[in-house]
Amino acid sequence: MNYFHLAPRHKDEPHRAATTLELMFDLASVIAIAAAAIGLHHGIAQGHALEAIPQFLFAFFAIWWSWMNYTWFASAYDNGSPGFLVLSMVAMFGALMVAAGIPAIFSHNPIILCLAGYVVMRVAMALFWFAAAAGDPERRKTALGYGVGILVMQCYWIATVLMLAPQAGMYAPFLVIGIIGELAVPALSEYFYGDTTWHRHHIIERYGLLNIIVLGECFLAIVAMLVLDEQGSPASWHSILFAVTAAVITFSMWGLYFTDEEHLRDDALRRALFWGYGHFIIFAAGAAAGAGFAVVHEVASGHAQIGAFTASLSVAIPVAIYMLMMWIVRDRFTPAHWRKLAIPVGAVAVALVPLVVSEALPAIAAIILVTVIVRRGFKERRIPA
Repeated sequence: MNYFHLAPRHKDEPHRAATTLELMFDLASVIAIAAAAIGLHHGIAQGHALEAIPQFLFAFFAIWWSWMNYTWFASAYDNGSPGFLVLSMVAMFGALMVAAGIPAIFSHNPIILCLAGYVVMRVAMALFWFAAAAGDPERRKTALGYGVGILVMQCYWIATVLMLAPQAGMYAPFLVIGIIGELAVPALSEYFYGDTTWHRHHIIERYGLLNIIVLGECFLAIVAMLVLDEQGSPASWHSILFAVTAAVITFSMWGLYFTDEEHLRDDALRRALFWGYGHFIIFAAGAAAGAGFAVVHEVASGHAQIGAFTASLSVAIPVAIYMLMMWIVRDRFTPAHWRKLAIPVGAVAVALVPLVVSEALPAIAAIILVTVIVRRGFKERRIPA
């Protein structure tokens, strides 16, 4: 590997911003996220929510986990070399393979294409870490721990998918074990062998960018609410009202996430892992909210097999989870002030709304908007000249 080695970047490097290559990786990831959200949307609309939700979470994990590993690695080792560019593009193609294979997850078919894409992404990631081991002697053991751990887990996934049918009773438990194994690789590597030189502000920016992309799933549903047919005829006033309230909810989710406080206040390993892993729930809930908007639209247009109550739950539950996880991973660590309690209180109110109002979108929009106003305070911000 001497011809391809990656030296570490300085963790306090000034002006460390996302690169165009990282944004391209985000684009490949969002295609797969959209495929997972579509599967969830159709599953709920057809009355199979209990099956569709775990399928969605598994599909979303495969996408998010590969994105997360690439993001933290690039924060520490991206040197813009030809080798780094090529391996990044290989991983991106793997993400597209995962996107193409996601429908099989929701149809109970063997997930061969999804598995192949995931393995492509993860093997590329292992090669990245072996290159880092060659270029960073100080953290060689950490890099090798990552690389070997990733390859071991790929062997596990291949054996699980090829040996167990999706209908087998042990299929789901083995998937859960595999997820736990994947989550353990970074934690054990960094705990036993030392931290890598990831850049805190760069990571905060990268997570914020993915959150914006995830909320784009909500925008897709809003666009669908605004038209009656494929010819672009305007929708009914009822659907337009839903579109407006869905937009208020989406903008408010953005407003709750992007505040003046830093998401990750220090680079302690335990805090970083909790914050980084906790965002899986935030991102998945954001994408699920978009699927929920699509479900509400199908119910309103008479194309779903469920009622308004279930449709309202499909929005209220992910929005409430999104809000609550924001408090768990960030707000409860911010300096004490009463405003930070607005988010958990608002989350509980949002979750309970469908029990009171069957068509709950306007009420959810009102609650989360008030939550944003209370939480942020809307102090005047000075923009540098």
